[in-house]
Amino acid sequence: MKKSLLILGAVIVMLGLRQTGGARAWQDDEKEGPMSQLRFVVVKDYNGKPVRNAAIVLHPVNRNGQQTKGGMELKTDNDGRTNIDGIPYGPLRVQVLAQGFQTFGQDYQIDKPDLEITVKLKRPGPQYSASGDTKKSDQSQPPEQKPQ
Repeated sequence: MKKSLLILGAVIVMLGLRQTGGARAWQDDEKEGPMSQLRFVVVKDYNGKPVRNAAIVLHPVNRNGQQTKGGMELKTDNDGRTNIDGIPYGPLRVQVLAQGFQTFGQDYQIDKPDLEITVKLKRPGPQYSASGDTKKSDQSQPPEQKPQ
């Protein structure tokens, strides 16, 4: 009985370390300094309803605006919300991906202890051919008639 409790306790500790490991690894690479708690809300652009299970990918950005190594991914809950704390102040690239929506991407300057970011995802737009061939039917002209 004691052995199974020890194993269960070890599993719980490992899961807890896994959940905070990404943020801690990110912090280890950064200078000591102020940290922020970020809250994200992801909604549909056309009706404001929440988008559940959207992936929010966070990447630190260097002074040149280039994405640095590392990063982490969060998932939204049924209310389209998620949060994370321990994010260092500075530039941060946020990408949001959800099935059936356009990918969202924007850089933010993290400079407050608490910050809420609301993302409005749009439906996919029309697709265009890379060859420049746009075959659209022109309905303003009547169809050609063949001689009979």
